Formats: sequence, structure tokens, C-alpha cells
Amino acid sequence: MSSEFVLTLAEKGIYTILLVSGPLLILALAIGLLVSIFQATTQIQEQTLAFIPKIVSVFLGLIFFGPWMLTKMVEFTADIYQNLNQFVG
Repeated sequence: MSSEFVLTLAEKGIYTILLVSGPLLILALAIGLLVSIFQATTQIQEQTLAFIPKIVSVFLGLIFFGPWMLTKMVEFTADIYQNLNQFVG
């Protein structure tokens, strides 16, 4: 197993993590920003108000993006198993 292979594998792993988690993180960020703007305009200072909309939006995003996310993770795992001979050799 060469250092180049390990670095390539790590790069693909990090890219897959960012690709899979990105849509949910962006969704949570957008909802959090909207709730913060709402809180600032109405002067509501409740700290826990942002959690419920974020949780619901991430859950809905998981339902919507879930099949695509699973496909990307399975493709990455299959790629690792296809290149398993480089680990041993």
C-alpha cells in the first residue's frame, strides 16, 4: 500500500463526506438564518426557537436527499472494496 494510494483514498473519503453532508448542512444553515432574522425583527429572544425548525428541515432534507446520499456512500464503499487488493498487496 503506497502513500499515494492512502492520500487518494483519504481525499475521496473527505470529498464523499462533504458531498453527502453538504445539502443537509446548507439547509440547516439557511433555516437557522431565516429563524434568526425572524427573531431579530420580532425581538423574540428565545434561544431554543431555532432548534425545532432546524430539526424538521434536516429531517425533511434527509427524506428528500436520503436515496441520493445512500447511493453516494454505497458507491464509495464499492470503490474501496474494488481496490481492496491494493491494501493487501
